[in-house]
Formats: sequence, C-alpha cells, structure tokens
Amino acid sequence: MFTRTIFSSDHEIFRQTVERFVAEHIAPFHAQWEKDGQVSRDLWRKAGDMGFLCTTLPEEYGGAGADFLYAAVIQEVMSWHNFSGPGFAVHSDIVAPYILEYGTEALRAEWLPRMARGEAIGAIAMTEPSAGSDVKELRATAVRDGDNYVINGQKVFITNGQLCDFVVLAAKTDQAAGAHGVSLILVEADRAGFEKGRNLEKIGYKAQDTSELFFQDVRVPVGNLIGAEGKGFVQLMEQLPQERLLQAIRSATSVEAALAWTLDYTTERKAFGRPIAEFQNTRFRLAEIKSKSVMMRVFIDRCLEMHQKSELSDIDAAMAKMLACELQSEVLDTCLQLHGGYGYMWEFPIARAFVDARMMRIAGGTGEIMREIIGRDLVRNRPNA
Repeated sequence: MFTRTIFSSDHEIFRQTVERFVAEHIAPFHAQWEKDGQVSRDLWRKAGDMGFLCTTLPEEYGGAGADFLYAAVIQEVMSWHNFSGPGFAVHSDIVAPYILEYGTEALRAEWLPRMARGEAIGAIAMTEPSAGSDVKELRATAVRDGDNYVINGQKVFITNGQLCDFVVLAAKTDQAAGAHGVSLILVEADRAGFEKGRNLEKIGYKAQDTSELFFQDVRVPVGNLIGAEGKGFVQLMEQLPQERLLQAIRSATSVEAALAWTLDYTTERKAFGRPIAEFQNTRFRLAEIKSKSVMMRVFIDRCLEMHQKSELSDIDAAMAKMLACELQSEVLDTCLQLHGGYGYMWEFPIARAFVDARMMRIAGGTGEIMREIIGRDLVRNRPNA
C-alpha cells in the first residue's frame, strides 16, 4: 500500500552495512552497557573507522560529504533495534554542525576530523538545573579576561557527558541581555576546573551516559568562541529543526518496530486455545497502530525531503517532533499491554522501548514547548492579522 521513495539504492546499501555493524558490534554488548551506564569507547572508534560518524561533514574535515539521508539511515537502524546507548546522533548531527557552520577554521581543523574518526567525542551543554527550555534564564557565565573567557556554572542531563572530550557550551557573555547575551563556546574536557559529575541514573536510555557538568573558573581562549558573542540563541534556534527531526525519525521508526514485535508475539502467543491475534480487540489495536504509523511515516519522510532542500522550518520540525514522540508513547503503551506480563520483563524489547520512549517527549523541547511554538506562530500569522 505504501512504499517509501525517499531513499536511493545507495542509501539502502548503506543501511545494510549499518545493520551488519550493529549486529556485530552493538547487539552482543548493549545489555552489558545498560548495566555499565555507558557504551565502550572502542565502539566510537570502530564507528569512525566505518564512516558512520559525521557522515555529512565535507571530506576535507574527515566526513563523507554525504546528504542528511545517510544520517537518517543510521538513526532508523538504531531505533529499529532499540539500541539507545551510542550517542552518535548528538555527536555527529547536533554538535558537529555547530562547529562546521559557526566555528573558526582553526576549530574545524582541530576537532571535526577527530570527531569523524571517533577519537574525540562531543556533547552539547545547554540545560541547567534551573533552565531547560528557557534559554534566557541560563546562569552559566563566560566573562572575558584578556585573551580568555572565565567560565562558571553547572549543566545537567548532558548526553555523552561522561565520555565527551569537549562540549559546546551555552553560557552568558552578557548577563544583562537575556537570550541575546548567550554565546556558544567550545570547552575541552581536560581544562582545569571542568569537572564531570555523576553519571545520572535514568529510568530509560540506560546505556547512554547522561551527566552533570561543573565549571569553576575554567579558562578557555577566546578563539574557542563559536560564532560571534551574543549569537548563541540564534545559532541554537537555527540548528534545533535538525535535532527535532532526528527525534521524530527515531520515534516514527520505534512505532514501526513495536508493531513488528507485537505482531510476532500476538500471532504466536495463545490464550483460550487460539492466538491472541485472532481476537477482534487485538486486530483492531494492530490495525489502528498500522494506520497511524503509515500516516506518520509519510509526514516524516516529507519533512526529510524538505530538510534536504533546507526548507524545513522550526514550526514544521516542532510539529514532527511533537506528533511522532507522542504517537510513540501511545503505541508502545498499547503494544506493551498486548504483550501482557511479558511486556513488563526487561528481556523483551518492548519493555526497554517503552521506558526509553518516555524521554522523547521531554528532550529537545517538551511537548508543551512544541505546542507553544506552533500556537504562537498560528496566532501571529493568522490570515488578515
């Protein structure tokens, strides 16, 4: 009924390569990484060797110069298997673009090739204990002192926080200017005064290191400024559509995977002498999930097409993120219910996917913030306004 057309044969060949890599280097170890609270450093280097990191970077910086669809393929494969540990997307498709688009040539030359090889792991440090979605309330400061910035503050919920070799830090360079006083600065993890706090214990995404970070009189050269002073908020807003599209891709794929797991389970599991799938209630639920998943896939693929042409707006991305993540939570709840007691067992993928999915409605902007972005635009741009 519905055949995807967005990916070329080259993309599909690449997908097969990623699938083989996942089967060999991630699947056998992910359960242990969930206990460890982070993936192995060696995995990053292996991914770099295969060209799976920073695929969209120009070749001069160590990337493949590929289009964003290759990054989407990696995201889909990881989501299909529900391997949430490797923070490849944050590193490759969120952190690297800030350096590429706004960083100096010196920063690009120093960090991007190492990121592509998996030798240097990047993180973005924006969220604080008292400021998440409201960037203007950030308390981290970067005060100019000669040829350096002196940084003080605290960050929380930072993906790749334990393993990172550097962070792209959002801090106030002008405390009186609100959001217009925010700047982005690259801070190396080995700088004196930069301390990685505990690896946070989460209900899901257990194999992904998520940390508190502390900065006490950390001195970094002014050359580590990414872009211009006071332009951090604008830069964040310009890059958020891609981040939210990545989340929507993951959620839409998770819905499809959950349907596949549940279809297998309900056709094999019997109750009252017949497969669960033969009960009308089960078929109705599966039919609803299938229909919603197809509608979501069409929408997300259209967003991908727009993003390829640089036409995806922040409003489009907010709608995609909000709807996909909320559908994911709805579907995984239904699918877990259809698994019965086994759906509550950690060994079943539906259980891990269920708790992982809850994060999606929070990270990258809550569902409430997405509604505010969309609703505000509607009111401001209503016809005849």
